Amino acid sequence: MAEEAHRSQAAQISVTRNGEADKSHEEVFHRDVPHNVSSGPITSQSHNSPENYAMNEGVVQVGPYTGALREQQMGGAVVLADDLKSPAIEKLELVRKWSINTYKCTKQILSEKLGRGSRTVDLELEAQIEVLRDNKRKYEHVIKLAQTLCTQLAQMLQTQRQLGDAFADLSLKTPELHEEFGYNAETQKLLAKNGETLLGAITFFISNVKTLVDKTIEDTLINIKQYEAARIEYDAYRTDLEELNLGPRDANTLPKIELSQQQFQIHREKYEKMRNDVSVKLKFLEENKVGECIL
Repeated sequence: MAEEAHRSQAAQISVTRNGEADKSHEEVFHRDVPHNVSSGPITSQSHNSPENYAMNEGVVQVGPYTGALREQQMGGAVVLADDLKSPAIEKLELVRKWSINTYKCTKQILSEKLGRGSRTVDLELEAQIEVLRDNKRKYEHVIKLAQTLCTQLAQMLQTQRQLGDAFADLSLKTPELHEEFGYNAETQKLLAKNGETLLGAITFFISNVKTLVDKTIEDTLINIKQYEAARIEYDAYRTDLEELNLGPRDANTLPKIELSQQQFQIHREKYEKMRNDVSVKLKFLEENKVGECIL
């Protein structure tokens, strides 16, 4: 039996052609070991222990510890979600407020057009606004006429210059009518020169009136549109508050009435501010438009 076992072990050892034992499997083993261990004892790898982050003398860390990193990544995702949550809620709240305000204003406009809703009117200010809009239309018509006059005057001046040159040429070529043609040439040149002065004055007038219409009056009309929008909002919230006050007062309606009162106060202050701004703009416009409209 011992001889068979010895023969079996001898049979397991591969022999090369030179009769030496094949040690290639030992070379493979020794070649793979340095990839994991440089020197010292081989320690077991554990992915659940933080001690793997420490490197002792003679021990090489085999694998990274990913547990804490995974926890940090998960925690970072939660923080990011919280950061995105607040702006989204704010946008939804803005959209909700805008929708409510638009609904109330649309309802107020329809009620006014149908003659069912009441409207806040400042008679003096409304009259000034109507005069301003009428003046704007008249100024635009004056600008068109002045521009037409400029075009025609420029053509006439060109014709006068050409006529003066023709008279001057005849004065040189016709000795018997030298004085008459010379006088006509000087007259046409003088008329053209005075016409250039008039043309410059009209051009300056057009520039001033266009500035008045396109800048000053247009800026005031923008403020008037803002004032009218504030007036509609004020009337809408005023009507809403009046309807709530006419209804029952209980635990459910009192918070709504209080909120409506706050909104009404906010829009009343906005309306009064815009009304004062428009009044100041109209007074300023009235004081400064006289000098700009002189031809």
